[in-house]
Amino acid sequence: MELRRAFRVNGFVMLVVVILLGIAIYLLIDHLKNGGNGSTALGVTLAVAILAEVVVLSGFAVVNPNQAKVIQFFGRYIGSVSDAGFFWVVPLSTRRSLSLRVRNFETQKLKVNDSDGNPIEIAAVVVYRVVDSYKAVFAVDSYMNFVQTQSETAVRHLATTHPYQTDEGGAPSLRDGAEVAGELTTELRARTGQAGIEIQEARITHLAYAPEIAQAMLVRQQAAQVVAARTRIVEGAVGMVGLALDRLAEQGLVELDEERKAAMVSNLLVVLCGDRSTQPVINTGSLYA
Repeated sequence: MELRRAFRVNGFVMLVVVILLGIAIYLLIDHLKNGGNGSTALGVTLAVAILAEVVVLSGFAVVNPNQAKVIQFFGRYIGSVSDAGFFWVVPLSTRRSLSLRVRNFETQKLKVNDSDGNPIEIAAVVVYRVVDSYKAVFAVDSYMNFVQTQSETAVRHLATTHPYQTDEGGAPSLRDGAEVAGELTTELRARTGQAGIEIQEARITHLAYAPEIAQAMLVRQQAAQVVAARTRIVEGAVGMVGLALDRLAEQGLVELDEERKAAMVSNLLVVLCGDRSTQPVINTGSLYA
């Protein structure tokens, strides 16, 4: 069975019917009090009118904006009403209200191992709304609990299939926000579709190494950054040294043999790559002194 539109009538039209029935009941009662003829027939008519009034009154329903009414008639699903307004539906039916508003929640901080085996803490926020009131009510026990459980399962699965971080040019890691958010959203849509839920967005809100390895990983990250910085410095220094030698050769300012070139290269690299300020030494003799 699928979502379908329930029978409904404008509630104000049926309100007029209720008022007319009320007037008829009042006139019948007044006539019976005054000892009118055919009291038995009038009594039956009065009973039918009162029963009709009760039945009609039981069919009124108010639907608020972004709300749906799931209607059942003695256990049988007969449809849903999702348009806001005042309606008259099948009388003597049960109506269950269901919010169609956008909801969001944040998962708990889950402790799980990433694809490299490192224990991490991860949490995500999920934005969703109900789009199929029939499935949300009858396909699962509680669609809110269902979404929360499936969200935590999807976050755990995502964490186990990606590393916390990768080297430049490697596979996507958990720190690649946009790509990981897209994967999480796609997986959640597949998991929650059977409950009539539309996942609008899912993003990681907390990502960190577990406390027991956080300090060691911090040292590792700092070392990686130092190595990367040193690599960039050396690359720049080599380029600057090569440029200096080429300019000296082009302009013919000084002629250096291989030994002096080596000494010059060594001195320039020390100056350019050193992490401390260098102290200049002034040569007061000749170049080869």
